[in-house]
Amino acid sequence: MLKRIFLFSLALAILAGNLRAQTAPRSIPTPASFFGFQPGTDRELFNYESLIDYMKILADQSPRISMIEIGTSPLGRTMYAAFLSSEKNIRNLSRLKEINRKLALDPDIPAGERKALYKEGKVFILATLSMHSTEVGPSQSAPLVAYQVATTQDPDLLGWLNDVVYMMVPCHNPDGMDMVVENYNKYKGTKYEGCSLPRVYHKYVGHDNNRDFVTLSQTDTKAIAALYNKTWLPQVMIEKHQMGSTGARYFVPPVHDPIADNIDEQIWNWTWIFGSNMSKDMSVAGLAGVSQHYLFDDYWPGSTETAIWKNLIGMLTECASAHLATPVFVEKNELSAGGKGLGEYKKSINMPFPWEGGWWRLSDIIQYELATTWSLIKTGSKHHDEILAFRNDLCRREVKKGKTEAPFFYVIPASQRDVSALFGMIDLLNEHGVNVYQCNKPLVYEGRVISKGDYVVPLSQPYRAFIKEVMEAQKFPARHYMPGGELIRPYDITSWSLSLHRGIKSMEIDHPFGELNSALVPVTYPLEKVSGIPGEAKVLVLSASRNDSYHAVFDALQKEIPVKRVIKESGGLNPGDFLITLNKKSRKSISSILSDLAADPSYLNESFKGDATPLTLPKIGLIETWFSDSDAGWTRFIFDSYSIPFDVLRPADLKEKELGDYDVLVFPNDSKGVLMEGKYQRGGGSYSIPSYDPKYIKGMGKEGLSRLMKFIDDGGVVISWEGSTALFMGVLTIKHDKENKEEFQLPIRDLSSAMRSSKVYIPGSLLKVNLLKNHPLCYGMPATTNVFSRGTPVFATSVPRFDMDRRVVGTYAEDHILVSGYAENEDQLADKTVLAWLKKGKGQLVLFGFNPQFRASTPVNFKLLFNGLLLK
Repeated sequence: MLKRIFLFSLALAILAGNLRAQTAPRSIPTPASFFGFQPGTDRELFNYESLIDYMKILADQSPRISMIEIGTSPLGRTMYAAFLSSEKNIRNLSRLKEINRKLALDPDIPAGERKALYKEGKVFILATLSMHSTEVGPSQSAPLVAYQVATTQDPDLLGWLNDVVYMMVPCHNPDGMDMVVENYNKYKGTKYEGCSLPRVYHKYVGHDNNRDFVTLSQTDTKAIAALYNKTWLPQVMIEKHQMGSTGARYFVPPVHDPIADNIDEQIWNWTWIFGSNMSKDMSVAGLAGVSQHYLFDDYWPGSTETAIWKNLIGMLTECASAHLATPVFVEKNELSAGGKGLGEYKKSINMPFPWEGGWWRLSDIIQYELATTWSLIKTGSKHHDEILAFRNDLCRREVKKGKTEAPFFYVIPASQRDVSALFGMIDLLNEHGVNVYQCNKPLVYEGRVISKGDYVVPLSQPYRAFIKEVMEAQKFPARHYMPGGELIRPYDITSWSLSLHRGIKSMEIDHPFGELNSALVPVTYPLEKVSGIPGEAKVLVLSASRNDSYHAVFDALQKEIPVKRVIKESGGLNPGDFLITLNKKSRKSISSILSDLAADPSYLNESFKGDATPLTLPKIGLIETWFSDSDAGWTRFIFDSYSIPFDVLRPADLKEKELGDYDVLVFPNDSKGVLMEGKYQRGGGSYSIPSYDPKYIKGMGKEGLSRLMKFIDDGGVVISWEGSTALFMGVLTIKHDKENKEEFQLPIRDLSSAMRSSKVYIPGSLLKVNLLKNHPLCYGMPATTNVFSRGTPVFATSVPRFDMDRRVVGTYAEDHILVSGYAENEDQLADKTVLAWLKKGKGQLVLFGFNPQFRASTPVNFKLLFNGLLLK
């Protein structure tokens, strides 16, 4: 084993031009001496704190390494970027940063100055490691990369580092890294060694952290995105991942179709160059199983590769996994391939050197990771001048397109139904590095009024591709394996329009409009500060149409500030609006909740005379499984963001805990099999056992489901969406006591099987839904909304019996159902129920056929969820 580790350590350097073994300066500890083991050793992992401590030592003792803080993780750990380059470049980082900014954002650099900047500048390659924390190899390889850079005397590597700054984020997800390493060490040496972490490996979102690079909701996402949006502006970005154990050993660019139409063709060309060099260099080093043009596509923003919409050469790699640090043996006949680009596990143009099977270790993963790192740096050096020129050329081309091709502007009216959603979107565009302006006078464009103060986003900006991508309705770039053949299906979702997902009205200007261009003034941030309470005001009014009103209301209820809710339209107020009476005692405490608002609320100068009912703070239980439950994590994030208190309950808790302690139980999207049995259900009714310690493989069972039904019958409220709604279909049972058992069926059924038979296919799209006016669930909502849907479940209600009732609250539109994204046979959804309210006994159920908070990216529908929490 020791011989193997030594040999692989030497092999790591092959791609750096046959690096000679070096003797490190005595002041710089080797990774093995610092960690107590060589990174990559079987069954050994270091945690985030140890990683950063070692990186800091290298930065302190080597003039070729510098470390900067870039932000904090959701759990408060400091995040860092490490700069690895020549000593001269490290001393000159501030100047090189200025050059990056100029090349990325200035389309008007004179030709002579441009050429000088190409010579003076350096290629910055941003690498983000192990954002998915079970994909341990990239972060475990980081000390070896840094140590080699710090100590090498090899002239080839030193030459490359004269041209390149390798800008490494040693760990993209510090919180998850510590969780996974702690869990691995806990079970190491037991029969459950290598078992899965029983929770998401993140404070909130787990694997979905690589779906947050448009919404930018998480602090770690924000920290990474800022590096390429606004601060360091590197020319190249790579995110390093891992995949399953029984397929290709490694994936390098280019990606497979479909690709994004808005991305400049030369970005895709550059990914071919970097990827082909990686594949070639790895093959020379004898590293088998490298694939290209396989499985992964790049038509959608949301991952770290959203960088390509900001003119970076953006890429990802994927390495086959072991069981974390525990080796796996893969039989040759267990190797398989599937999906786009590899129909079978055979020698092919997309995998010319297949791996033959055998042991697969963390040391192998690290060997592949370091090989690709040296290849990236070498390619960046080889094409130094071209890459820097390309960055500014693309900046100039995008600005020119914005002046010569439609659309020319997006106008976002300042008057919107939800000003908090508007301000949130403008702030988000700014965070993305997009320049937003306001119109300083009223104008008319083709009969449409542009008011003074309306927001305007010109397309003549370096980030034009991003602006167009997130402001237009999405049209999926449908590609097929052959003419008239099978669709190449999308890897993830097909809709992400900022305005449509937020319920914000916007207008495309499709012709040059010089008068508008001359009327623009830059937006001043922050957008608006909330004023104090007027002295004559008697009642604070919080409009139900604004999401931030709910934040203030939940905050007020926690602070025991009395809140009422309008029941009927009266005195200019709408059903669902919130009222807080102002007096000398309450004014001080109420002032503290105004910080929850994006803009000023309304006030009444006299008492409200209409119908209003007092609100109480609901006691909420959120059902979250142990199985990396990202949707429950997103729900926790929304609740925390809006000051909504809750307890987390596990499915098995429904058998044991006193459910009567809660007013509302919330079931995010999860399968019935996981919720009932703690297992994944396959077709035909069989189950597969997940890879967790058995104490976590527990569901609510029939007993828990019966107790849940009794909770409803006794007056509780249940909110459920997507997969979890299957719990409430078919024959249900309440065990009132030993002698008394009630069987019933709610007046609703799921039509999903019929939709599948009709070949309805909705891969995550925005669909139009009509809402029931003035229903308590719809307070603050327009008559029609856009929902993020995957097409199922879809419901049919029936005439109720006994102590049950139902209302159809939301139905898919009759026509023009698809608003943004992709759909097949969506006409089968027309007029079908997608949101239903049900009554059983004294209690209520709210069943959503869509996700009301999908990845925190659909503020347009948050109110439907918040209103459900406030049902009584």
